[in-house]
Amino acid sequence: MAAQGNGATLRHLSRGADLSRRSEARAGLAQSKRAMAMRAIALVIIGLTFSSCMQETLQPASQAGWTTRDKELMSNLPYAQVSIPEQFRRHIVDYPRKEGLGTIVVDTDNKFLYYVLSKGQAIRYGITVGEDAQAWSGIAKVGRMEEWPPWRPTAGEQARLGPLPTFVTGGPHNPMGARGLYLYSGGKDTLYRIHGTNQPEYIGQAISSGCIRMTNEDVIDLYNHVKIDTIVVVLAPTTHLPFGLHIALGPNT
Repeated sequence: MAAQGNGATLRHLSRGADLSRRSEARAGLAQSKRAMAMRAIALVIIGLTFSSCMQETLQPASQAGWTTRDKELMSNLPYAQVSIPEQFRRHIVDYPRKEGLGTIVVDTDNKFLYYVLSKGQAIRYGITVGEDAQAWSGIAKVGRMEEWPPWRPTAGEQARLGPLPTFVTGGPHNPMGARGLYLYSGGKDTLYRIHGTNQPEYIGQAISSGCIRMTNEDVIDLYNHVKIDTIVVVLAPTTHLPFGLHIALGPNT
């Protein structure tokens, strides 16, 4: 009888332990569901906040600031006009970084160039950047500016792409495009430029010889904002930037 009593007691304790474990499991499951619900609510709130921040103002194309020569040359282009994807067209965006007014910042990862405005805004342009092996990064200044600059291929370009002519006159047939901003560091020419292009179909890609290409329309616009000694920050690839959110605050006035 004692053995039977002990067996009943053990079974009772076992059932009690099972019930306790089940109760704990149910409580844990309920807590987990509450936590998941809270996370879901938080994600919805964040999603709504982010979606409201993702707005951008597309800046309309304009020939304001074009010279008579610009209008003549741009009316007879030797290359096919293409439709630039909207994200790489000129926008006014919120700018969360701390560079000063008038600074040029090149985001090589995302293929954007920013010209910093006042009140936390910037003009964002789509660009073509250098291939990995030819990419350059660092801080420089605009040391020289030219309208419809000539092209003098460097020794490196001759070696990679040649044979090339030693000199090409300025014009829409020229790979330098409508404007050239020549980057200097320590008073010396870095041989890197921000310039126009006769291949606008490559905007948003990494194919150039290291220089920063823009559409001719955009480089004319940028040129009209820039002056000698403007600071240019070319960020290295894979630099983590807080450029995920942009709030449109209206066109530049």
